[in-house]
Amino acid sequence: MVKSDKKDHTEFIEKSVLHLEARGFDKIRVDLDGYDKPKSFLRKKNGTTVTPDIVANKDGKRYFFEISLKTDEPQLLKTKWVFLDALSRMKSDAFRIITTKGHYKFTDNLLEDINLSNKTPIKI
Repeated sequence: MVKSDKKDHTEFIEKSVLHLEARGFDKIRVDLDGYDKPKSFLRKKNGTTVTPDIVANKDGKRYFFEISLKTDEPQLLKTKWVFLDALSRMKSDAFRIITTKGHYKFTDNLLEDINLSNKTPIKI
């Protein structure tokens, strides 16, 4: 999720955290006030920071979760997803997308555009 949209969709992020807790994830870090913050990564090319929406552990493996909701900045979202996917593959971690009703087609189109169509989003 793009940083500017996080304020509008805190309820869905919290709902996603509850969903992950129910599935057995622990050490959950969320990019919201009131939670432990996940590690941010600095992009040297233009000085922007990339912070995953949710980072959690399960069975000794780290998972990066991104919330996919319609946004006015799809290119920024694509760049973030490509980076997190590459990072997770380098470190033998996992990268997942979480979405909800009304945003499935948007998410599928973005995944297809960046050639990550093998990823199936978690639908909450």
